[in-house]
Amino acid sequence: MELGIMFFSSAGDLRPGRGRYGLLLDAVRFADRRGFAAVWTPERHFHPFGGLFPNPAVLSAGIATITERLEIRAGSLISPLHSPLRIAEEWSVVDNLSAGRVAISFGSGWNVDDFVLAPGNYEQRHEVMARQIETVRQLWRGGAVTERNGAGKDVAVRVYPRPVRRELPVWMTSSGNPATFEKAGALDANVLTHLIGQDLVALAAKIARYREARARHGLDPRRGKVSLMLHTFVGDDPREVRAQVRAPFRSYLRSAISLEEKAAIGGGVISGGHRIEAHDISETTMEELLDATFERYFENGALMGTADRLEGLVLRLTEIGVDEIACLIDFGVEETAVLAALERLDELRRRVSPEAAAAAVQQACRGFTEEVDE
Repeated sequence: MELGIMFFSSAGDLRPGRGRYGLLLDAVRFADRRGFAAVWTPERHFHPFGGLFPNPAVLSAGIATITERLEIRAGSLISPLHSPLRIAEEWSVVDNLSAGRVAISFGSGWNVDDFVLAPGNYEQRHEVMARQIETVRQLWRGGAVTERNGAGKDVAVRVYPRPVRRELPVWMTSSGNPATFEKAGALDANVLTHLIGQDLVALAAKIARYREARARHGLDPRRGKVSLMLHTFVGDDPREVRAQVRAPFRSYLRSAISLEEKAAIGGGVISGGHRIEAHDISETTMEELLDATFERYFENGALMGTADRLEGLVLRLTEIGVDEIACLIDFGVEETAVLAALERLDELRRRVSPEAAAAAVQQACRGFTEEVDE
């Protein structure tokens, strides 16, 4: 299992200026030195929840200049809000700055208010995204696309600078819709998902459908990657971890719920593509909802706890077909505590790394050979 780090903070109470990005920069440097697989930054608009991240290409350009090894990923880029030409141009710049370490997880988007940037794409956003993936791939490989210029004339255009990476690694972001897993398999894309609204049993079934879709389209079912986002804080004592994460994580959830309500009021769907009626939630109901949601995440849906306990969860995820974990670390815990917890997370990473797994297999084989020889 590989581990990367992910960011998606609520911006409401953070320091102004560079201080808002201090945790990201420090954590990225740490992850780059220690051998983590990737860093993911999302795209969010017009709301405190995730509001530090309106453009992952801009942040990724900065990250590229302070790292040497990490793969730099958009997770997720809401492509129907943008021209595929601009996507290819911007990310080609980041690819050059990073010497070929770029990857993109494409998302169709769900928040209707985000689509003030491209209102005509909202209803057909899933189809638009699928077309854009192929267009960006074509441009990335040096191909041309034909578009109409300001004089009404069709012209063939290519993007510059040319990317360093010959093929752009592509993910599709899924909130749990099985059709998205199958579509990703058909398009030879990886999958980025989470445990919001799905448990491990449901996720295992969707991963199986993803592998089957790849096979049906003549692709190696083992090659595609499934990346799982998990909220993450690893410490030495489970009671201390619970005490450190409970209040900030509940606040984080409250901010997420307010974004869902805002989307419903705007007449659109909520995350996962569900449609609900906008309504006020009483404070008593809200507190009960936050308590129940926190308990579910802490016990079964997050990397919160000690390395000893969490190693078992990681092994279970490996068994159901998850290839890597995107560790979301910025959900409101105090910054110095998050950075300190990265040491314990790195301990967990070493325990579950592909190298550790290979060493365990080698040791088991050696023991078997010794038994046979005796």
